[in-house]
Amino acid sequence: MKKITLMLIALFVTVGAMAQIKMPPASPTFELKGTIGMAEVKVVYSRPSARGRAVAGNLIPYNEVWRTGANASTQITFSDDVKLNGNPVEAGTYALYTQFTEETATIILSSKLDWWGAIGYEPSHDVLRFDVPVKHPSSHYETFTISFSDFTANSANLNMKWEHTKAMFKIESEVDSKVMADIKAQVIDATPENPGVYFQAAGYYYDTDRDAKQALEWVNKAIAASPQKQYWVVHLQAKLLARLGKNAEAKKAATESMNLAKEGGNPDYVRLNEKLIADLK
Repeated sequence: MKKITLMLIALFVTVGAMAQIKMPPASPTFELKGTIGMAEVKVVYSRPSARGRAVAGNLIPYNEVWRTGANASTQITFSDDVKLNGNPVEAGTYALYTQFTEETATIILSSKLDWWGAIGYEPSHDVLRFDVPVKHPSSHYETFTISFSDFTANSANLNMKWEHTKAMFKIESEVDSKVMADIKAQVIDATPENPGVYFQAAGYYYDTDRDAKQALEWVNKAIAASPQKQYWVVHLQAKLLARLGKNAEAKKAATESMNLAKEGGNPDYVRLNEKLIADLK
């Protein structure tokens, strides 16, 4: 009987230890992904809410290393080498820590990924440290939020916002040398089978203000090699002609692109061509 009783107690304790009430987490885990230039950037962090508590100097402690969220330390991953506020960082995954004062935030990348929050944090594992200014916007962010903003062809800002505290830093990814290497390999040193590659090369030359004459040659090849004319390709042709000062030819191409866009049901390109034609007068 005693053995049976002990077995029943052990079974009860085991079942009790396994049973849990499912409830929403106080600080849910969130995954932020984005493409910045040529790099895929991912941030995994837990999002605490203020819930009436003071944030600045309290939930965001001043002069202490902070996990940049809740629960486990925030992790940030870069698929390619990047620069953070001009500082080079190799591709990989890092723990993202911060150290705030009222006016300054120190951004810290650590190679140590298995700490719980900042418990056990050691500066010897730091990969990078740099300072950014802290702003105090009037808008209120109840829940700690990390987001991307201010995208360019090769950069974006990473923003950290909570209540009336905000800090951000710039992420840059090398683009130009990689795109130009592709253009050289596929267009300059070879003949692409896909005419769309000519269009891509011409568009990049236009966007980066490179040799417009060469770009026009490529866009003309894209048009000639395609089974039918496409309004977006002809529109680029018109813009390149305008950049070269060939206004009459540019107006003719823009008119053709506008008519093709009308047939294709794209009002955006209709408006773009109308504006281009108006600017050529």
